[in-house]
Amino acid sequence: MASDKKNAAVRKTLSDTNLLLTITIVVFFAMYIGAIVFQGKGFLKPQTFFNILNANAPLIISACGMSLVMITGGIDISVGGVTALVTMCCAVYLDFHQGNVFVSLLIALAIGLGFGLVQGILVAYLEIQPFIVTLAGMFFARGMTTIVNTYPFNVENSQFVALKDTRILIPGMGSYNKAGNYVDAYIEIGVIVALLIVVLMFCMLRWSKLGRNFYAVGGNSQSALMLGINVKRTRFLSHLICGLLAGICGFVYFMHVGSGAVSHASGMEMNAIASSIIGGTMLTGGVGNIIGTFFGVLSLSTIQIIVSSAGLDEAWWTGITIAAMLCLFLVVQSVVMARKKRTAQ
Repeated sequence: MASDKKNAAVRKTLSDTNLLLTITIVVFFAMYIGAIVFQGKGFLKPQTFFNILNANAPLIISACGMSLVMITGGIDISVGGVTALVTMCCAVYLDFHQGNVFVSLLIALAIGLGFGLVQGILVAYLEIQPFIVTLAGMFFARGMTTIVNTYPFNVENSQFVALKDTRILIPGMGSYNKAGNYVDAYIEIGVIVALLIVVLMFCMLRWSKLGRNFYAVGGNSQSALMLGINVKRTRFLSHLICGLLAGICGFVYFMHVGSGAVSHASGMEMNAIASSIIGGTMLTGGVGNIIGTFFGVLSLSTIQIIVSSAGLDEAWWTGITIAAMLCLFLVVQSVVMARKKRTAQ
Protein backbone atom coordinates (compact mmCIF):
# COMPACT_ATOMS: atom_id res chain seq x y z
CA MET A 1 0.00 0.00 0.00
CA ALA A 2 2.77 2.42 0.98
CA SER A 3 4.65 1.44 -2.18
CA ASP A 4 1.60 2.27 -4.34
CA LYS A 5 1.28 5.72 -2.73
CA LYS A 6 4.97 6.36 -3.25
CA ASN A 7 4.82 5.36 -6.94
CA ALA A 8 1.73 7.51 -7.49
CA ALA A 9 3.47 10.53 -5.96
CA VAL A 10 6.52 9.98 -8.14
CA ARG A 11 4.38 9.61 -11.29
CA LYS A 12 2.62 12.90 -10.52
CA THR A 13 5.96 14.62 -9.96
CA LEU A 14 7.27 13.29 -13.27
CA SER A 15 4.12 14.59 -14.99
CA ASP A 16 4.82 18.11 -13.70
CA THR A 17 8.46 17.68 -14.68
CA ASN A 18 7.55 16.67 -18.24
CA LEU A 19 5.29 19.72 -18.61
CA LEU A 20 8.08 22.12 -17.60
CA LEU A 21 10.57 20.21 -19.77
CA THR A 22 8.35 20.59 -22.82
CA ILE A 23 8.03 24.33 -22.25
CA THR A 24 11.81 24.71 -21.93
CA ILE A 25 12.53 22.79 -25.15
CA VAL A 26 9.90 24.75 -27.11
CA VAL A 27 11.34 28.06 -25.86
CA PHE A 28 14.89 27.06 -26.83
CA PHE A 29 13.97 26.00 -30.37
CA ALA A 30 11.79 29.10 -30.80
CA MET A 31 14.74 31.32 -29.83
CA TYR A 32 17.22 29.46 -32.03
CA ILE A 33 14.92 29.46 -35.07
CA GLY A 34 14.20 33.15 -34.46
CA ALA A 35 17.94 33.83 -34.40
CA ILE A 36 18.35 32.02 -37.74
CA VAL A 37 15.51 34.01 -39.31
CA PHE A 38 16.31 37.47 -37.97
CA GLN A 39 20.08 37.49 -37.41
CA GLY A 40 21.55 35.95 -40.54
CA LYS A 41 23.08 32.69 -41.58
CA GLY A 42 25.65 32.40 -38.79
CA PHE A 43 23.24 30.39 -36.69
CA LEU A 44 22.73 27.98 -39.61
CA LYS A 45 26.30 26.74 -39.31
CA PRO A 46 26.51 23.65 -37.08
CA GLN A 47 29.73 25.01 -35.57
CA THR A 48 27.76 27.87 -34.00
CA PHE A 49 25.77 25.33 -31.99
CA PHE A 50 28.90 23.32 -31.22
CA ASN A 51 30.60 26.49 -29.96
CA ILE A 52 27.72 26.97 -27.52
CA LEU A 53 28.37 23.45 -26.25
CA ASN A 54 32.15 24.00 -26.08
CA ALA A 55 31.81 27.21 -24.08
CA ASN A 56 29.11 25.88 -21.75
CA ALA A 57 30.20 22.30 -21.05
CA PRO A 58 31.37 23.25 -17.51
CA LEU A 59 28.09 25.05 -16.82
CA ILE A 60 26.11 22.02 -18.01
CA ILE A 61 27.95 19.85 -15.49
CA SER A 62 27.58 22.25 -12.55
CA ALA A 63 23.92 22.90 -13.43
CA CYS A 64 23.26 19.14 -13.31
CA GLY A 65 24.58 19.07 -9.75
CA MET A 66 22.61 22.19 -8.87
CA SER A 67 19.40 20.68 -10.24
CA LEU A 68 19.91 17.53 -8.19
CA VAL A 69 20.25 19.52 -4.96
CA MET A 70 17.29 21.73 -5.88
CA ILE A 71 15.13 18.66 -6.57
CA THR A 72 15.70 17.58 -2.96
CA GLY A 73 14.68 21.05 -1.77
CA GLY A 74 18.17 22.46 -1.19
CA ILE A 75 20.64 24.69 -2.98
CA ASP A 76 24.42 24.86 -3.46
CA ILE A 77 25.96 28.24 -4.26
CA SER A 78 29.54 27.05 -3.76
CA VAL A 79 29.92 25.46 -7.21
CA GLY A 80 31.54 28.53 -8.80
CA GLY A 81 34.07 28.87 -5.98
CA VAL A 82 34.90 25.16 -6.12
CA THR A 83 35.40 25.41 -9.89
CA ALA A 84 37.83 28.32 -9.46
CA LEU A 85 39.71 26.49 -6.70
CA VAL A 86 40.04 23.37 -8.85
CA THR A 87 41.39 25.31 -11.83
CA MET A 88 43.96 27.15 -9.70
CA CYS A 89 45.12 24.04 -7.83
CA CYS A 90 45.48 22.05 -11.05
CA ALA A 91 47.27 24.92 -12.80
CA VAL A 92 49.74 25.40 -9.94
CA TYR A 93 50.38 21.66 -9.66
CA LEU A 94 51.00 21.21 -13.40
CA ASP A 95 53.21 24.28 -13.96
CA PHE A 96 54.95 24.87 -10.63
CA HIS A 97 55.41 21.24 -9.60
CA GLN A 98 55.87 19.60 -13.03
CA GLY A 99 52.83 17.41 -12.42
CA ASN A 100 50.92 15.12 -14.75
CA VAL A 101 47.36 15.39 -16.01
CA PHE A 102 46.02 12.24 -14.34
CA VAL A 103 47.06 13.37 -10.87
CA SER A 104 45.60 16.83 -11.54
CA LEU A 105 42.29 15.13 -12.37
CA LEU A 106 42.46 13.26 -9.06
CA ILE A 107 43.09 16.59 -7.29
CA ALA A 108 39.98 18.05 -8.95
CA LEU A 109 37.83 15.08 -7.89
CA ALA A 110 39.22 15.18 -4.34
CA ILE A 111 38.44 18.89 -3.94
CA GLY A 112 34.90 18.42 -5.24
CA LEU A 113 34.25 15.39 -3.05
CA GLY A 114 35.72 17.19 -0.03
CA PHE A 115 33.34 20.11 -0.39
CA GLY A 116 30.40 17.81 -1.09
CA LEU A 117 31.20 15.62 1.93
CA VAL A 118 31.52 18.47 4.44
CA GLN A 119 28.55 20.43 3.14
CA GLY A 120 26.42 17.30 2.91
CA ILE A 121 27.10 16.43 6.56
CA LEU A 122 26.36 19.97 7.74
CA VAL A 123 23.11 20.19 5.76
CA ALA A 124 21.75 16.66 6.15
CA TYR A 125 22.89 15.54 9.59
CA LEU A 126 23.39 18.81 11.47
CA GLU A 127 20.35 20.33 9.71
CA ILE A 128 21.98 23.70 8.99
CA GLN A 129 20.31 25.70 6.21
CA PRO A 130 21.90 24.76 2.85
CA PHE A 131 22.07 28.40 1.75
CA ILE A 132 24.19 29.31 4.81
CA VAL A 133 26.43 26.24 4.50
CA THR A 134 27.13 26.64 0.79
CA LEU A 135 27.54 30.42 1.10
CA ALA A 136 30.32 29.72 3.59
CA GLY A 137 31.67 27.10 1.18
CA MET A 138 31.71 29.66 -1.63
CA PHE A 139 33.65 32.21 0.44
CA PHE A 140 36.05 29.53 1.67
CA ALA A 141 36.73 28.25 -1.86
CA ARG A 142 37.31 31.77 -3.22
CA GLY A 143 39.62 32.57 -0.32
CA MET A 144 41.59 29.36 -0.77
CA THR A 145 41.94 30.10 -4.50
CA THR A 146 43.67 33.37 -3.63
CA ILE A 147 45.92 31.63 -1.08
CA VAL A 148 47.00 28.98 -3.60
CA ASN A 149 48.06 31.66 -6.09
CA THR A 150 47.15 35.31 -6.51
CA TYR A 151 48.17 36.08 -10.08
CA PRO A 152 46.57 34.64 -13.24
CA PHE A 153 48.76 32.62 -15.59
CA ASN A 154 48.49 30.29 -18.58
CA VAL A 155 49.49 26.66 -18.12
CA GLU A 156 52.42 25.58 -20.31
CA ASN A 157 52.63 21.93 -19.28
CA SER A 158 53.04 20.12 -22.63
CA GLN A 159 50.93 17.11 -21.66
CA PHE A 160 48.05 19.33 -20.56
CA VAL A 161 48.34 21.65 -23.58
CA ALA A 162 48.07 18.63 -25.88
CA LEU A 163 44.92 17.52 -24.04
CA LYS A 164 43.44 21.02 -24.08
CA ASP A 165 44.02 21.40 -27.82
CA THR A 166 42.44 18.04 -28.66
CA ARG A 167 39.43 18.45 -30.95
CA ILE A 168 36.85 15.82 -31.86
CA LEU A 169 35.88 16.34 -35.51
CA ILE A 170 32.23 15.96 -36.56
CA PRO A 171 32.09 14.46 -40.08
CA GLY A 172 29.95 16.25 -42.66
CA MET A 173 29.09 19.19 -40.37
CA GLY A 174 31.82 21.61 -41.44
CA SER A 175 31.48 24.80 -43.48
CA TYR A 176 33.43 27.04 -45.83
CA ASN A 177 35.12 30.14 -44.45
CA LYS A 178 35.41 33.52 -46.22
CA ALA A 179 38.58 32.37 -47.99
CA GLY A 180 36.68 29.44 -49.49
CA ASN A 181 38.44 26.81 -47.42
CA TYR A 182 36.49 23.96 -45.86
CA VAL A 183 36.71 23.93 -42.04
CA ASP A 184 35.68 20.82 -40.12
CA ALA A 185 33.18 21.17 -37.29
CA TYR A 186 34.50 20.10 -33.91
CA ILE A 187 33.72 19.76 -30.23
CA GLU A 188 36.05 19.73 -27.24
CA ILE A 189 36.58 16.77 -24.91
CA GLY A 190 34.63 18.58 -22.21
CA VAL A 191 31.46 18.38 -24.30
CA ILE A 192 31.66 14.58 -24.35
CA VAL A 193 32.12 14.58 -20.57
CA ALA A 194 29.16 16.93 -20.10
CA LEU A 195 26.86 14.88 -22.35
CA LEU A 196 27.82 11.64 -20.57
CA ILE A 197 26.99 13.23 -17.22
CA VAL A 198 23.64 14.47 -18.54
CA VAL A 199 22.76 10.95 -19.71
CA LEU A 200 23.92 9.29 -16.48
CA MET A 201 22.11 11.80 -14.27
CA PHE A 202 18.93 11.53 -16.33
CA CYS A 203 18.95 7.71 -16.12
CA MET A 204 19.65 7.80 -12.38
CA LEU A 205 16.82 10.22 -11.64
CA ARG A 206 14.40 8.55 -14.02
CA TRP A 207 14.85 4.85 -13.32
CA SER A 208 16.77 4.25 -10.09
CA LYS A 209 15.41 3.93 -6.57
CA LEU A 210 17.81 6.66 -5.42
CA GLY A 211 16.47 8.99 -8.11
CA ARG A 212 12.89 8.41 -6.96
CA ASN A 213 14.02 9.11 -3.41
CA PHE A 214 15.43 12.49 -4.44
CA TYR A 215 12.05 13.49 -5.88
CA ALA A 216 10.14 12.15 -2.89
CA VAL A 217 12.30 14.01 -0.35
CA GLY A 218 12.02 17.25 -2.30
CA GLY A 219 8.28 16.87 -2.76
CA ASN A 220 7.47 16.22 0.91
CA SER A 221 10.18 15.12 3.31
CA GLN A 222 7.70 14.07 6.03
CA SER A 223 5.79 11.83 3.65
CA ALA A 224 9.07 10.42 2.35
CA LEU A 225 10.11 9.61 5.92
CA MET A 226 6.84 7.78 6.57
CA LEU A 227 7.38 5.79 3.37
CA GLY A 228 10.65 4.47 4.78
CA ILE A 229 13.04 6.73 2.86
CA ASN A 230 16.20 7.76 4.70
CA VAL A 231 15.75 11.52 4.23
CA LYS A 232 19.07 12.56 5.79
CA ARG A 233 21.10 10.14 3.72
CA THR A 234 19.28 11.21 0.55
CA ARG A 235 20.03 14.89 1.18
CA PHE A 236 23.62 14.04 2.04
CA LEU A 237 24.06 12.12 -1.22
CA SER A 238 22.61 15.01 -3.24
CA HIS A 239 25.26 17.38 -1.88
CA LEU A 240 28.00 14.77 -2.25
CA ILE A 241 27.13 14.19 -5.91
CA CYS A 242 26.85 17.94 -6.49
CA GLY A 243 30.32 18.41 -5.00
CA LEU A 244 31.75 15.65 -7.20
CA LEU A 245 30.20 17.25 -10.27
CA ALA A 246 31.63 20.63 -9.22
CA GLY A 247 35.09 19.01 -9.18
CA ILE A 248 34.54 17.54 -12.65
CA CYS A 249 33.18 20.90 -13.80
CA GLY A 250 36.35 22.58 -12.53
CA PHE A 251 38.59 20.25 -14.54
CA VAL A 252 36.48 20.63 -17.71
CA TYR A 253 36.55 24.42 -17.22
CA PHE A 254 40.32 24.16 -16.77
CA MET A 255 40.64 22.23 -20.05
CA HIS A 256 38.63 24.93 -21.82
CA VAL A 257 40.47 28.03 -20.54
CA GLY A 258 43.92 26.51 -19.96
CA SER A 259 44.81 28.87 -17.12
CA GLY A 260 44.47 29.56 -13.43
CA ALA A 261 42.91 32.79 -12.13
CA VAL A 262 41.08 33.95 -9.03
CA SER A 263 38.32 35.42 -11.21
CA HIS A 264 37.54 32.14 -13.00
CA ALA A 265 33.92 30.92 -12.90
CA SER A 266 32.66 34.19 -11.43
CA GLY A 267 28.89 34.03 -11.31
CA MET A 268 28.75 30.38 -12.33
CA GLU A 269 26.58 29.48 -9.34
CA MET A 270 23.99 32.07 -10.38
CA ASN A 271 24.06 30.84 -13.98
CA ALA A 272 23.64 27.26 -12.76
CA ILE A 273 20.61 28.24 -10.67
CA ALA A 274 19.15 30.24 -13.58
CA SER A 275 19.69 27.32 -15.98
CA SER A 276 18.02 24.91 -13.58
CA ILE A 277 15.00 27.18 -13.15
CA ILE A 278 14.70 27.78 -16.90
CA GLY A 279 15.01 24.00 -17.33
CA GLY A 280 12.00 23.41 -15.10
CA THR A 281 13.57 22.64 -11.73
CA MET A 282 11.48 24.21 -8.98
CA LEU A 283 13.05 26.05 -6.06
CA THR A 284 10.53 24.38 -3.74
CA GLY A 285 11.89 20.93 -4.63
CA GLY A 286 10.33 17.74 -5.94
CA VAL A 287 10.19 18.79 -9.61
CA GLY A 288 13.03 18.90 -12.12
CA ASN A 289 14.61 17.19 -15.10
CA ILE A 290 18.25 16.96 -16.18
CA ILE A 291 17.34 17.17 -19.86
CA GLY A 292 15.46 20.36 -19.02
CA THR A 293 18.55 21.69 -17.25
CA PHE A 294 20.62 20.92 -20.35
CA PHE A 295 18.22 22.93 -22.51
CA GLY A 296 18.14 25.60 -19.81
CA VAL A 297 21.89 26.11 -20.24
CA LEU A 298 21.51 26.22 -24.02
CA SER A 299 18.65 28.74 -23.73
CA LEU A 300 20.66 30.94 -21.38
CA SER A 301 23.67 30.93 -23.70
CA THR A 302 21.57 31.43 -26.84
CA ILE A 303 19.79 34.49 -25.47
CA GLN A 304 23.17 35.99 -24.53
CA ILE A 305 24.45 35.46 -28.09
CA ILE A 306 21.26 36.91 -29.58
CA VAL A 307 21.51 40.03 -27.41
CA SER A 308 25.18 40.48 -28.29
CA SER A 309 24.56 39.89 -32.02
CA ALA A 310 21.84 42.54 -31.96
CA GLY A 311 24.50 45.11 -31.03
CA LEU A 312 23.52 45.34 -27.38
CA ASP A 313 26.97 44.58 -26.03
CA GLU A 314 26.49 46.23 -22.65
CA ALA A 315 26.38 43.63 -19.86
CA TRP A 316 23.20 45.07 -18.39
CA TRP A 317 21.22 44.23 -21.54
CA THR A 318 22.09 40.58 -21.09
CA GLY A 319 21.18 40.80 -17.40
CA ILE A 320 17.80 42.34 -18.19
CA THR A 321 17.05 39.65 -20.78
CA ILE A 322 18.00 36.81 -18.44
CA ALA A 323 15.92 38.38 -15.67
CA ALA A 324 12.92 38.49 -18.02
CA MET A 325 13.40 34.81 -18.89
CA LEU A 326 13.63 33.87 -15.20
CA CYS A 327 10.46 35.81 -14.43
CA LEU A 328 8.66 34.01 -17.25
CA PHE A 329 9.66 30.57 -16.02
CA LEU A 330 8.96 31.43 -12.39
CA VAL A 331 5.44 32.44 -13.41
CA VAL A 332 5.05 29.13 -15.24
CA GLN A 333 6.27 27.28 -12.14
CA SER A 334 3.78 29.21 -9.99
CA VAL A 335 0.99 28.05 -12.29
CA VAL A 336 2.19 24.45 -11.93
CA MET A 337 2.29 24.81 -8.14
CA ALA A 338 -1.26 26.21 -8.10
CA ARG A 339 -2.41 23.28 -10.21
CA LYS A 340 -0.77 20.85 -7.79
CA LYS A 341 -2.52 22.43 -4.82
CA ARG A 342 -5.91 22.27 -6.53
CA THR A 343 -5.34 18.62 -7.41
CA ALA A 344 -4.30 17.83 -3.82
CA GLN A 345 -7.53 19.35 -2.53
